[in-house]
Amino acid sequence: MTYDTGFVTRGRTSREDFEPAVVRRELAVIRDDLHCDAVQIIGGDPDRLELAAGIAAGLGLEVWFSPYPLELAPEQIHALFRDCAERAERIRRQGAEVVFVTGVELSVMNPGFLPGATPEERVGRLMGRPESRAEALRELGLRVNAFLGEAVAAVRERFRGRLTYSAIQFEQVDWTPFDFTTFELIRSAEVADVFRDAVRTLARGPKPLAVTGFGTAAYRGAGDRGGRVLDIVEYDPETGAPVRLDGVYERDEAGQAAYLDELLDIFETEGVDSAFVFLFALPGFPHRPDGDPRDDLDRAGLGLVKLLEGRRGTAYPDMEWEPKAAFAAVARRYRR
Repeated sequence: MTYDTGFVTRGRTSREDFEPAVVRRELAVIRDDLHCDAVQIIGGDPDRLELAAGIAAGLGLEVWFSPYPLELAPEQIHALFRDCAERAERIRRQGAEVVFVTGVELSVMNPGFLPGATPEERVGRLMGRPESRAEALRELGLRVNAFLGEAVAAVRERFRGRLTYSAIQFEQVDWTPFDFTTFELIRSAEVADVFRDAVRTLARGPKPLAVTGFGTAAYRGAGDRGGRVLDIVEYDPETGAPVRLDGVYERDEAGQAAYLDELLDIFETEGVDSAFVFLFALPGFPHRPDGDPRDDLDRAGLGLVKLLEGRRGTAYPDMEWEPKAAFAAVARRYRR
């Protein structure tokens, strides 16, 4: 399971409330009720990452310590990794199984690798000119691997556990210095017919294959959109916070649950070593069942639980969220 401690962009943290007691309770639910044995702790605040990772380790979970840089310059990313590597090592030395993740989709989520001011612009420019795409991808691979070579060297000076990187396939990562091959694999309608074969091919590689970043939202047709699942959300131009949906989308919790069940079946049967559902809860996307359906941001949220505003749930009366159908689907599969 992937657990979000808060994405940091423009000086703003996506998860405003971060109470240690709540973090402990949620991680215990991930272990006991979702039957997970490993958790990927993501976010941009090193203090929060260390706190959550320490709690998860204390609960006996394998920890994937995953700092998630967003719109940072390369040297800022290096500084974040150096800091987090020392924190991850402290937890590992206490006897926990810890894997350090040296970033996620760095070339798209940060400047310095591709031209463009936003992730959408970077991908658009990369893919928008077929005649020069091969050369652009070759150059991108060189930049990404040069950066990761420096990052791995700095992290290994501070952290003695296993390492990986959560890649997009077009980044053409050289996996030599890593212990896991790790990809963000998201099935869309365009690749559905070849998705299983692609997973099987990746799993035949010389290193264990991990899959991160896979999930979808709870509106009809979300699974067909793949990585474009959040395109239906309108954001505040100043803060970047989600405001509302751009239209009326039918709520479809069963569709979200079926999508995750299908992908987990593929990963299990095709030899994937580790798979981390994205994600337990997505702050900033509350469930608003009354009123304008465009205000029900949870329909676009990828969380297994729907966040409630100012009230507690019924399944977990001490928590301000309620499990979705996907929660039960994942729990059933993991229980087996």
